[in-house]
Amino acid sequence: MNINLTLLAQAVSFAILIWFTIKFVWPPLLGAIETRQQTIADGLAAAERGKLDLELATKRSAESLREGKEKVAGLLTQAEKQGTQIIEDAKVTAKVEADRIVAGAKAEIEQESLRARESLRDQVAILAVAGAEKILQREIKAQDHAELLAKIKQDL
Repeated sequence: MNINLTLLAQAVSFAILIWFTIKFVWPPLLGAIETRQQTIADGLAAAERGKLDLELATKRSAESLREGKEKVAGLLTQAEKQGTQIIEDAKVTAKVEADRIVAGAKAEIEQESLRARESLRDQVAILAVAGAEKILQREIKAQDHAELLAKIKQDL
């Protein structure tokens, strides 16, 4: 009997231990396990969202980089066109200025030529009068001399 009573006492003790464990120990353990499971699930979900956000950010950065390259290419093209236009404008301006300088030089040469011709006419007239005076061996009056010079100038 002694074994039966001991066995019965151990069975009752074990039942009380099981009841105590189910009533007081098991709920906090299950709560801690559920909290830990929820934390792990949230962490995994956050990691998945982070992964998706990273992929999205990578795509956006690649798109921004592509757009930036396109803008730079457009700006370079525009700058090249503007540089070419500036060069063409400078060429046109230089051509106009060169034509103006050439025309001014031609006009100045023409004026110098006319002055030289006029001076030569005066000298030729003076020489002609001097030669005529020597031929005629007489003095021509100043009035006659001026008229003669004017007439020779007109003829030349």
